[in-house]
Amino acid sequence: MSIFVDESTKVVVQGLTGSQGRFHGLRNRDYGTKVVGGVTPGKGGTDVDGIPVYDTVQEAVAATGADASFVVVPPKFAPDAIIESAEAGIRFVVCITEGIPAQDEALFYNRLRRDFPSTRLLGPNCPGVISPGKCNIGITSGAIALPGGPVGIVSRSGTLTYQALHELSQQKVGQTTCVGIGGDPVPGTTFIDCLAAFEEDPDTLAVMMIGEIGGSEEERAAQFISEHMTKPVVCYIAGVTAPPGRKMGHAGAIISGSQGTAQAKMEALAAAGATVAQNPTEAAELMVDVVKNLT
Repeated sequence: MSIFVDESTKVVVQGLTGSQGRFHGLRNRDYGTKVVGGVTPGKGGTDVDGIPVYDTVQEAVAATGADASFVVVPPKFAPDAIIESAEAGIRFVVCITEGIPAQDEALFYNRLRRDFPSTRLLGPNCPGVISPGKCNIGITSGAIALPGGPVGIVSRSGTLTYQALHELSQQKVGQTTCVGIGGDPVPGTTFIDCLAAFEEDPDTLAVMMIGEIGGSEEERAAQFISEHMTKPVVCYIAGVTAPPGRKMGHAGAIISGSQGTAQAKMEALAAAGATVAQNPTEAAELMVDVVKNLT
């Protein structure tokens, strides 16, 4: 199995007629994802390489039965695009857009929780999700993913998401689902959301979690691991050498005083029973050993 998306997921791409939407939307389709439509206001009735385009998400859902959306639009349009998907009944929204103001993120996040609790948002500013061999929504290369499990991956870092996939695949260790949650201050989906889903997935036997400096999400995840996870978790925290006040990549990754340091996160995860690696390659090697012991 997998979490969040699988071979039955039907995707509409919001922004399919733009350069980035077209590039990534067609790559997702060519991977095997069921990309059933695109949405661009004013361009309904056209198509992109045979994929029909609609003026609204509501029209796209009515015509195609889509249950997921891929938001590839500029920052000023992304909040409305996300809410439009939720209003149309989309259950899973992936937004890769970066540069959305944190205040806007907080506003649409809270509105989703209040008015559309059945809609899950992944992102924004994330690489997306891939269930290898089944569905790929976002910008992750399907070529580096290996179907079949038994490892689930969740990561704040986009680049390290790709490295984790590649290194496990090189070791012939497949993945059930890889989720890039993004590192913005207000993520739609958290470590805990993914850990809980992997815990419930019978085909995921172990989980790799990749965090980084800044915030307290990894410490919250550590508490969840301690209290709820029965499956082995291998972790890596990026930013071990970053000094206080140093920002890494995005607004979510910044240390304030002693809070949010890599060392504090690593200690919390180790205390929770997770296996903690010192670098990404070691994390993959440790996971290979975990899988060998499971099988």
